[in-house]
Amino acid sequence: MQARIDLPPSNAEIAELLSREANKASYVLQRAYRRAARSAFLWEVEGRDLVAEKRPLTELAHIGPFLQKQIRQWIRRKQHPPRPPPLRKEFLTLTESRVRLAKVASWGTRLRGDLQMHTNWSDGSGDIRAMADAAVARGYEFIAITDHSKGLSIANGINEAKLKRQSAEIEAVNSEMRTSAKSLSVLHSIEMNLNPLGEGDMEPAALRSLDIVLGSFHSALRRKDDQTERYLAALGNPHIQILGHPRGRIYNYRSGLRADWETVFREATRLDKAVEIDAYPDRQDLNISLLKIAKRCGTRISMGTDAHHPWQLEFIDLALAAALAAKIPPERIVNFMPLKELRAWIDKVRVAEARRTRTNRNDKCSARSADSCRNVAKLTRTRIPSHLRQRPSAN
Repeated sequence: MQARIDLPPSNAEIAELLSREANKASYVLQRAYRRAARSAFLWEVEGRDLVAEKRPLTELAHIGPFLQKQIRQWIRRKQHPPRPPPLRKEFLTLTESRVRLAKVASWGTRLRGDLQMHTNWSDGSGDIRAMADAAVARGYEFIAITDHSKGLSIANGINEAKLKRQSAEIEAVNSEMRTSAKSLSVLHSIEMNLNPLGEGDMEPAALRSLDIVLGSFHSALRRKDDQTERYLAALGNPHIQILGHPRGRIYNYRSGLRADWETVFREATRLDKAVEIDAYPDRQDLNISLLKIAKRCGTRISMGTDAHHPWQLEFIDLALAAALAAKIPPERIVNFMPLKELRAWIDKVRVAEARRTRTNRNDKCSARSADSCRNVAKLTRTRIPSHLRQRPSAN
C-alpha cells in the first residue's frame, strides 16, 4: 500500500485543511471555506483525481476559482493536515465510503430500508410520495417517515392531530404502491423530541398508533458533565424503539455529549432497543469508535439518512461504511431485516415495555400498600388513653 505521505491529500484531508484556513480567514472567506469543507464529504470524486485528469476543481460543489487555486496548491505540494480535533474527528467522505463498500460488495446488498427521513410535514422539502419513489429507485423494501414532533417548533414539528392526518397520506401512498405492484412499504413513524429527563412530547396513544418510534435529544447538547443517566432515562422511555443520533454532534460546530457508553449500550442491549447511525454528513452519529463499543456490547444498530430531500437517501453509504468499519455483525443491524422480521422485533420490544411498565406500576402500588400497612400497624400499637378505651355510659 502506498504511504499516505506519497499521496496528495484526500477529500477528508482537504476538508480539514479548509476548516483550518477558515479559522484564519476574514468573515466572508470563513463562510466560503467552511461551506466547502462540509461539501467535501459529499464530493463524488477525489479532488486529487480531478487534478490528475486535468479537470477543473470547480466541478466540485462550492468550489470557485479562489478555492480551486488553494486546493490545487495543497494537492501539488502533497500537503497533509494534522489530525483533526474532536470537533471534526471521524467523519467519513462519500468517496472513501464507497471505496470501502466496493471491497465487500455483499454488505450493501443486505440493506432493506432507511429508518429516518423527513418530509414537508415538518422541515423536509420533499413529500411522502417523492421520498417513497426515491426509495423504490434504490430497491428498498421499507422506509420510515420520521417527521419531527411538536416540541421542536424550530423544525415545524407536528402535533397529534397532524400526525393522524399524515397517517392517512401514508396509507394512500402505500395503497398506490400496492396498486402499481411496487414492493415498498412506508412505515409511519416520528422522531420524537426527548427532554434531558428522557421524556417525550407526544401523547402515548398517538405513539401506539405508529409502526415504529425514534427518540432523539435536540436540546442541552453542549453540557460537559457525564450524561449517562440521561441516556439511561431515554432508553427507559417505554414508547421508543430507536435512540436517534445519540451523541448530538455536528461537524465543526458541536462535539456532542459525554457518557459511559458501555453502560449506555449494555442497557440498550438489555432492553433490546437500537441505537442509530445518523448518516447525515454533518452528523455521522454514532461514529466508528462508539460503534465498536456498541458491537462489543451486542447492541442493535439502526441506520437512517436523516434525509430532508429525496436525493439525500444516498447518504446511507456513510452509515453502511461506518458499520462495516466497526465490524457490526449483520444480524444486529435492523435495516438488514426483512420487513416481517423488523415488525416482529418492534412488537417484541413493545410487549416487553408494556410488561415492564405494569411491573413498575405494581411495584409502586405494593410499596404504597406496604407504607399504608405500616402506618396502620403503627396506629394499633399506639397507646390509647384510658378515657377513650372506656365505653360511654348510657344516660
